[in-house]
Amino acid sequence: MTLKQEDRDALTKIRLQRAKETMLEVKSNMELGYWRLAANRLYYACYFAVVALLVKNEINVHTHAGVINQFGLHFVSKELISKVQGKFYKQLFNLRQSGDYDDWYYIDEKDILPLVEPAENFIAEIEKLINE
Repeated sequence: MTLKQEDRDALTKIRLQRAKETMLEVKSNMELGYWRLAANRLYYACYFAVVALLVKNEINVHTHAGVINQFGLHFVSKELISKVQGKFYKQLFNLRQSGDYDDWYYIDEKDILPLVEPAENFIAEIEKLINE
């Protein structure tokens, strides 16, 4: 589906706002000790930011794997986003997958706390790229 420029701009803004709101959900879940849910929300906060970037650049995707692939192809490989950031995003995806679908995978505070600031930085970097 092709969006008009004004619709694409609105959707980009909505997705970026959703990324920021989802980071608030991360912190709320951490306060409650819901580490598995915090992992899920960390990934989705970054996912919404990446989707905003893809929408802004008229890159259509329909799956999480597609988002990861197109983000890598259009932004990481062209060094618009660092390889470290690209690996971080994949790390969050893998953590979310394990946390959501592997009943034997345990997530706790030590797994989540070191990821919060990098996730906030990731979203800020994406927002900067969107606003350029």
